[in-house]
Amino acid sequence: MRMHAEAGTSDAWHAIALDPPRAWGATPAAGALRVEAADFVVEEQLGFEPDGGESHRLLRVEKVGANTLFVARALAVRAGRPPADVGFAGQKDRRAVARQWFSVPASRETASFVGYCGEGFRVLSEHAHSRKLRRGALTGNRFRIRVRGLQGDHGAVTGRIAKLEADGLPNYFGAQRFGREGANLRRVRQWLETGRLQRGREQRAFVLSSARALAFNAVLAARVRANTWNRLLPGEVINLTGSQSVFAAEHADEGLQKRLQEGDLSPTGPMCGAGGVLPGGEAGRVEAAALEAVAPLPALLSAVGLRGERRALIVRPAGFRHGLEGDALVLEFSLPRGAFATSVLRELVDVRVPEDDDD
Repeated sequence: MRMHAEAGTSDAWHAIALDPPRAWGATPAAGALRVEAADFVVEEQLGFEPDGGESHRLLRVEKVGANTLFVARALAVRAGRPPADVGFAGQKDRRAVARQWFSVPASRETASFVGYCGEGFRVLSEHAHSRKLRRGALTGNRFRIRVRGLQGDHGAVTGRIAKLEADGLPNYFGAQRFGREGANLRRVRQWLETGRLQRGREQRAFVLSSARALAFNAVLAARVRANTWNRLLPGEVINLTGSQSVFAAEHADEGLQKRLQEGDLSPTGPMCGAGGVLPGGEAGRVEAAALEAVAPLPALLSAVGLRGERRALIVRPAGFRHGLEGDALVLEFSLPRGAFATSVLRELVDVRVPEDDDD
């Protein structure tokens, strides 16, 4: 009986993580994604300029077929420093062309990094900077994505893009957060079964981030099913778009609803941990009920010392461009940090990914 219940829970977790409900119905087209690495290009947007300081070097790196941690370790070896001294703002897909930023401590004994390359990466440029690059220290990412073998109504695709630009889409954590075929969910399950987190820093981070993402997706999925993901409920914790600022609103008056429609605000879901601003009223009841699907994760995440935070339920792509190149749909758009291009795609195109994809 216990094994049967656990299997049911695992199935539910996979659905929440890898196949949550769409907001805008069936996709109007289908095609193949990541046939080649160059079909998925992502470029970090830092939002600041190198300041010319002497203590660090800020490196712009292009990588293909290499993960971010591998590149960070290679740069640490080149700099003669421990891996922990290398900074980066975020992790990027492995099967993609990714241009992202790293920092290494400056040293007069170390030659320029420009042109330095390793398996799957090369350093494009180097700039003097005063600080180590911290996680999350970017405003967003710009994407260029090619969907090959497009089948469907191109006019309907254009209409769906306009819908996403105007009204946004659910800000789900993408499948990448949960590992290939949900491998990180198995690690979360092991944590629940044994009560022990893996000791390695990287592996521990994968488990905790996957668990938080699962809990957030559970709340957002419940609100998508109820068609409340894009409106304010009584007791809502509200995010100011483009910032980390949140505030609680006992009543969602017309002024707040208008600002929501204009894109200034978003309702939020939980990044579970201890403390933080929590919803009340109807928003709080909806959130608590949705989190039951992933219990006891919220309590465990609080117990390990993570700080409770909030994440916007709505994400709005910016600078959308699209066109046809032969039978391929080419998309360009920008997203704020922490948002997933795959969440945009799943509202737009039903994509197939080659079986050898190893993200």
